[in-house]
Amino acid sequence: MDKTPKGNRLHIALFGRTNVGKSSLLNLITGQDIAITSPIAGTTTDVVEKAMELLPLGPVLFLDTGGLDDTSSLSALRLKKTHNIFDRADIVLLVAEPDIWTDFEEGVLRETEKRKIPAIAVINKTDLKNPTPEFVALISEKIERVVLASSINWEKRDVYIEPLKRHLIEVCPDDFIQPPPIIGDLLPPGGLAVLVVPIDLEAPKGRLILPQVQTIRDALDSDAAALIVKERELAHTLNILNRPPDIVVCDSQVVLKMCADTPKNIPSTTFSILFARHKGDLAEAAKGVAGIEKLMPGDKVLIAEACSHHPVQDDIGRVKIPRWLRQYTGFELNIDVFAGRDYPENLKEYSIIIHCGACMLTRREMLNRIQKAREAKVPVTNYGVAISFLQGVLRRTLTPFPAALAAFDNETKEIKEEFNNERTAFL
Repeated sequence: MDKTPKGNRLHIALFGRTNVGKSSLLNLITGQDIAITSPIAGTTTDVVEKAMELLPLGPVLFLDTGGLDDTSSLSALRLKKTHNIFDRADIVLLVAEPDIWTDFEEGVLRETEKRKIPAIAVINKTDLKNPTPEFVALISEKIERVVLASSINWEKRDVYIEPLKRHLIEVCPDDFIQPPPIIGDLLPPGGLAVLVVPIDLEAPKGRLILPQVQTIRDALDSDAAALIVKERELAHTLNILNRPPDIVVCDSQVVLKMCADTPKNIPSTTFSILFARHKGDLAEAAKGVAGIEKLMPGDKVLIAEACSHHPVQDDIGRVKIPRWLRQYTGFELNIDVFAGRDYPENLKEYSIIIHCGACMLTRREMLNRIQKAREAKVPVTNYGVAISFLQGVLRRTLTPFPAALAAFDNETKEIKEEFNNERTAFL
């Protein structure tokens, strides 16, 4: 890959009041004139994103937000966009001025504490005024890590940036430094994964889609081998191998053929299920898919896609999954599709959420979406889990993941018991 996808980058958000120097600080960190700066308060109106390689951390994405105390005519919309960045932030840089600490800064701290997002205080504009020792001590009691900086003093850039890098390394989430595996823990050293990759209209010409590429890389990083075939060649390939592979992984759209062609003694799953674990909570997705059994005519279903793409004729999220849902339930459903960063606030209106593999989201952002569904008491599952369920092969594709399979079985059992109790009471 020429570029690390946004979903694989550490997301660092800059918060602060208007005109505290967030944008100039971003320029100082990146060493480029990325964000427009001005002494006029409120210059930054929309979130400014900057992807870069911040060594030794690696690929990061900075998110420069609008001022927390924006009082312009569009302030409500801007503040909402700023607040939504908490859902994406792995680390928060709270930018303040010397000897000024207000309710706005306290509000950011409360939000980071509630969400358990690590925060670093950056006291900016030290070229205009040095903060008093008492002020620094006060901030240090509130936030463990404090950095002093002058974002316009580029001669001392390293003096300010190196301590900031050290703090970033110290608070960097474990799942960024050592992310959950995609397939590596399912393969022994020297093992073999057979990856079934259909070439369809959604596959970019001359390339594979991102989850497939990342799965191949994870297998190689684990000192294992990956053998790539199309669905029509799977049975022949398995027959000519001198030993069974350790696992077979397929695109969810060909899961029925994969299960039919793969001997039952060979573990098998789908790329989307692998990513349900890598980017989110597979047990929660396996538990949530049982909610399909509770759907009633006219219920609202949310299809959530992390990426924005032009729908193709037989699009998986907009066409195939809705069709399979109607075929399985036998009645009409109201299905909404939200793509990209859009995610509805009215989750309680939905009976179930079916989310994509989230390859374009960070794991924190996906976990935030799952948590919002939990708080709304709405079951949430994943494309691959839902497709395997609707095709009747979910227990097969969850076999490599005993905890997730147990979560599915337990939830299914509870739903059946609830249904039987309701039927007994009716009779």
